[in-house]
Amino acid sequence: MSFGATLAPPDARALFERMRGRTILVVGDVMIDEWIWGSVTRISPEAPVPVVAVNDHSFTLGGAGNVANNLRALDAQVSIVAVVGRDEFAAHGRSLLRSEHVDATGLIELTDRPTTRKTRIVAHNQQVVRADWESTAPLLASDRERIAAVVRERAAAADAVILSDYAKGLLSREIVEAARACPLVLADPKPRNLALFSGVACVAPNVHEAGAATGIAIVDDVSLEAAGARLLERLACRYVVITRGEAGMSLFGRDGERLHVPSVARTVFDVSGAGDTVIAVLSLALAAAAPIELAMQLANFAAGAVVEKLGTATASADEIVALVEHGLTS
Repeated sequence: MSFGATLAPPDARALFERMRGRTILVVGDVMIDEWIWGSVTRISPEAPVPVVAVNDHSFTLGGAGNVANNLRALDAQVSIVAVVGRDEFAAHGRSLLRSEHVDATGLIELTDRPTTRKTRIVAHNQQVVRADWESTAPLLASDRERIAAVVRERAAAADAVILSDYAKGLLSREIVEAARACPLVLADPKPRNLALFSGVACVAPNVHEAGAATGIAIVDDVSLEAAGARLLERLACRYVVITRGEAGMSLFGRDGERLHVPSVARTVFDVSGAGDTVIAVLSLALAAAAPIELAMQLANFAAGAVVEKLGTATASADEIVALVEHGLTS
């Protein structure tokens, strides 16, 4: 069945008021995005590659850290459980989280892996190369048990838990079960880890991840329906939300609910991090007892706002409401 009212600006404002101050626990793969900015004026004499003259160097949060940033932009109370290495970049991660007023006491140092870092060299607003510093090996059993205990304690006091999976080895079935000490658990899963998230309230893969996870090539409405139904069956979850880029978002509910909303982005500069925004807004809205159809529409407008910005980004409540208003008048 199709259902649901259309989100209006007063609904969005009222919902943001209810969302403010909700306690959200983020569990997942936190990353440090390292940015080296410069310009190219010549080709290297050593190899046919550009020489970048560096003029700036900065760090931002990626992965689960970007989810936390999106939550803080909407005035949630946020804590994070993640692993970092025993290295200098762990300090960068803590500093960035604390600067956003995220509780970073759940960052756990491990000696068998580095802090995940993506080093990007950008010249003239174009990425020249990226270097990844990471381990994707599963955690040791003793570390899983220790982290699960931390997650269980914090989840029991949270309004919602977000499992942010970037396939870097943190998430396991023990940790997912620990997160379920909170009744409202949402996940953004990578296809290879799909089975870990059985029993959560909602999963929100993008269309490519949904296709890979189900083995269904999503090319039309029929294949989209088949993929959504298969995810519901395999995971026994309450809702599946599939983000579809320029085609918008689609909701599949266990009780037959179906809702498809078009993209609301006016211009698209960068889709990186849009999935983090979607899962953050969905979780906050559901934690504030919003109906799923309104939560999904709000998340869709939030995604539309962030893809209009370069790089991983967040959107404020005012920016999202402005896009809701634009959607009604366009």
